[in-house]
Amino acid sequence: MFPKKISPDAIFQAIKLVKQRSPLVHNITNFVVMQTTANILLAVGASPIMANAIEEMDDIVSMADALVINIGTLYSSLLDSITKAQDIALQYQLPVIFDPVGAGASKFRTETAKNILNRGVSILRGNASEILSLQNNLVNNKGVDSCHETEQALEIAIDLSNQYNCCVVISGHKDIICYKNLTYYLTHGTPLLTRVTGMGCSATALIGAFAAVVKDLSLASIYAMATLGLAAEKAEKLAQGPGSFYPILLDTLYKLELADFVNFHCELA
Repeated sequence: MFPKKISPDAIFQAIKLVKQRSPLVHNITNFVVMQTTANILLAVGASPIMANAIEEMDDIVSMADALVINIGTLYSSLLDSITKAQDIALQYQLPVIFDPVGAGASKFRTETAKNILNRGVSILRGNASEILSLQNNLVNNKGVDSCHETEQALEIAIDLSNQYNCCVVISGHKDIICYKNLTYYLTHGTPLLTRVTGMGCSATALIGAFAAVVKDLSLASIYAMATLGLAAEKAEKLAQGPGSFYPILLDTLYKLELADFVNFHCELA
């Protein structure tokens, strides 16, 4: 159940917990964002591993604290690894965080995403177009980029949350978190996040790190999105553009303090 109010201290304590426990986050992710995602996780104190081979799934998933599935660079043989990893994670009751990158851009992606959802996930994070495509087969004519505002996907997100019993995160100019018919709105971040490859994927991985140490999936999602959004706002003030923004963001995430969260704000719909 969502609390009525989330304090900056609660988020900072969760970050300290990530640093203390250094959860192992297994990422079956795309080749474009592997290094970016790993660096973001390392900056907050988590331990990333990127293992895609099906032969490794028994060993890797059994020792992981969370599984992140990302279909950004999708190919047929990867599906076997995803299926096996997901089955093992569900067996061990690990949080499974799913990023349906580009769902709606092709029938293959959309159907794959739906199959992953049907097997069971803990948290679903995508942009508005990806979320919309998972229920109404909407065709996204911008590939992996969103053609819609987050509010346009709210009703579908609530339906998906209820249908698959998972927390749904819609990321964008306004982040929306839905779970058990309750909805939170967050408005932290910067347009520079859309100018660096892998920031959405990194948000999904961050959710995995927080879900590994915070039992409440909705809170884990809020903490992760707030952490990235507020760190991005701070990094933007020192950056000259996307080229300098990314390394400054890593430094900011690494050095987060309680004072960085004093402006945190979210609304319960």
